[in-house]
Amino acid sequence: MAAYVHDSQFFTRRTVVLFAIVGLHVFIAWALATGLAKRAIELVAPPLQTTVVDEVVKRDEPPPPPPPQLERPPVEVPPPDVAIEMPVEPQSTAIVDTTYKPVVRPPPPVPTHQAVLVGGGPGKNFPSTDDYYPSASARLGESGTATVHVCTDAKGKLTEDPKIAETSGTARLDEGALKLAKAASGRYKPATSDGNPIPACFGFRIKFQLRN
Repeated sequence: MAAYVHDSQFFTRRTVVLFAIVGLHVFIAWALATGLAKRAIELVAPPLQTTVVDEVVKRDEPPPPPPPQLERPPVEVPPPDVAIEMPVEPQSTAIVDTTYKPVVRPPPPVPTHQAVLVGGGPGKNFPSTDDYYPSASARLGESGTATVHVCTDAKGKLTEDPKIAETSGTARLDEGALKLAKAASGRYKPATSDGNPIPACFGFRIKFQLRN
């Protein structure tokens, strides 16, 4: 009997709680439907007011124009009065002689004397080519003419060794010509200037030719 009473009390509490929950939901639904919840929220938290503030954009203003430049009028300075004194040339008092005078010309220059030069060469008692004919050339029948260059003093003597200016074509004949020219020292006819013997250099020919 006691157990039954216990179960009956428990059922009663559960039923009360269930009805309380259902009633709460019904109240909430009724409040939403009638706008009561909206008014309660507005009382707790007032509505937010928004204000749109237009941002003022500052524009860069152009710089002010420069002040006008005032031009100063040119100042005219009058030129100073300068007196220039020009020198007065004195009048010439010279007397011009208009008497005719003949022009004296200098005498013509005297022509310079041009000396008459005569070249030297073989003189008196000059050696014979037969004495200086190379024996080998004579056996071989060699012949030819050599030009020898010599330098002599005013007496016809050699001042240096003779030289071959133009060959005869054979070395033996050239050597014979040099021997002859050297042996003839003192027997040369010296060169002359206006007939006076002078030291000079000259050339002459020595001909080697076999005789029949």
